[in-house]
Amino acid sequence: MKVVVLSGSIVGSKTRTAMDYTMASLEKQYPEIETTLIDLKDYDIQFSDGRNYLDYPGDTNYVTQTIMEADAIIIGTPIFQASIPATLKNIFDLLPVDAFRDKVVGMLATAGSAKHYLILEQQLKSILGYMKAQIVQSYVFIEEIDFDQKQIVNDDVLARIDRLVEDTIILSETYQQIKQAKEDQYDF
Repeated sequence: MKVVVLSGSIVGSKTRTAMDYTMASLEKQYPEIETTLIDLKDYDIQFSDGRNYLDYPGDTNYVTQTIMEADAIIIGTPIFQASIPATLKNIFDLLPVDAFRDKVVGMLATAGSAKHYLILEQQLKSILGYMKAQIVQSYVFIEEIDFDQKQIVNDDVLARIDRLVEDTIILSETYQQIKQAKEDQYDF
């Protein structure tokens, strides 16, 4: 199984801090799983212009292909101006409409306001559903008060990240088993 942990912003540090903890949790709980951290801050991603994702060169090609090859993705995003950042939306625009078909996607958000949890419900879930993702229904929402000196200081948040990792992997394994059982019904 391949899992991509995607930090969906090029500014700030809170989302990356949360995604680093997510990676550590994945590696601790599931050391046999191949994991890749993609922090959009580390890549030069072109804006989507409607081409097939395979036609983009360089970092854009690497990021989109890595996402397309994943079995599961955990997306981390800050909430800016009551929305996901344009850098994350651009990733979705670069990918085909059914990019997340047969993929399980978990979500994590960092935000300054408790009301911003609605962005995951009203925006991100809608986009992921449109792109055919199997969405982990529970997600992690982290507020400003849960951080201190670039560390997560709320133990409940850390436990929720561990649970998100577990739920994502269990749902992905279950989905793969169901899919395999369906394929085994055919004689060819």
